[in-house]
Amino acid sequence: MNVDFKLPALGENIAGGDVVSVLVREGDVIAANDGVLEIETDKAVVEIPCPHAGRITKILVTKGQTIQVGQPVLSMETESSPAEAPSAAAPAKPQAAAVDDKSESAGAQGIPAQRGSREPAVPPGVLGEDAYGHVRREPMSRIRRTVAAKISKSAGTIPHVTNFDDADVTELERIRKTIPPAYLGPMIKLTAMPFALKAVALALRQHPLLNASLDEEKGEIVYKQYVNLGVAVDTPRGLAVPVIRNVDRLGILDIARELTLLAARARAAEFGVDELRGGTFTISNLGAVGGVYSTPIINHPEVAILLLGRSRWLLGVHEGKIEGRLKMPLSLSFDHRVVDGAAAARFLNDVIDYLQSPGKLLLVK
Repeated sequence: MNVDFKLPALGENIAGGDVVSVLVREGDVIAANDGVLEIETDKAVVEIPCPHAGRITKILVTKGQTIQVGQPVLSMETESSPAEAPSAAAPAKPQAAAVDDKSESAGAQGIPAQRGSREPAVPPGVLGEDAYGHVRREPMSRIRRTVAAKISKSAGTIPHVTNFDDADVTELERIRKTIPPAYLGPMIKLTAMPFALKAVALALRQHPLLNASLDEEKGEIVYKQYVNLGVAVDTPRGLAVPVIRNVDRLGILDIARELTLLAARARAAEFGVDELRGGTFTISNLGAVGGVYSTPIINHPEVAILLLGRSRWLLGVHEGKIEGRLKMPLSLSFDHRVVDGAAAARFLNDVIDYLQSPGKLLLVK
């Protein structure tokens, strides 16, 4: 019989999206639940499976087209009953939502696309000229438009103030290197990042104002009774901010394992929409690409974000002697409507204290 496959529900409050790519052609014979197209919403890129098996007779959408939930996307001839269609609670193979343009800029510089990306490193765009030479234009993706709107809202609404400081992580590095890889488990890598997450989580317990959000309509500060840390990670489509939940209750090794899983899922672009929600505070690791200080933009409606820079050896006075010490740069941006400078400084001082006394991080849970 002839059937039309319609775009199924994509998730809570998602009405539709843009067609990133059509994965099949007219005349193709597919099995039930084969992927037929990729849809980009304002949250993520989702591969859509078709619950029918049969031969495709007509493709009803094109790349770049905006389509809505319930809209027909292809027609096909089938003799079998459809498998259960994906629901809003479980869309198939969701990919990470981009929150930065690093992958796009990398492609513009001729760097090959990372594994897991279906798109070429440099999209074809529209070639043309301006007053100074050749240019290439391409439309902003739905995710990029959403990111631009959120960043503009954050920067335009929140009075950002940034505190800069350094943590002496010489002892942390010494302890980190003493933990044998076999103790961590296969494929688990212990970097300084788990220590930083634990330090922030414990400091947020003591400074709940920085773990809050501002309800602007009601004029209320909402104090979160949980510590869910968003971690900026690289993906084939740019940076994403998946959330590690209840970090204050996790041990260092548990956090290391969570970060290892995040890295693997980032390379495969397998973040679900729910994994990108519910954060109370965000951490970005600029040091991973060699940066030192920056002024990070707060992830609205959170009230603060901490950026970690590249640790480097500096000469300084330590216990009355001049010696080289390993220093980690820290950049804390905070919402000055909610957080005063003194409160931000006290929070950052506690983060530094934990990083400089790593034994506390290994003992406290």
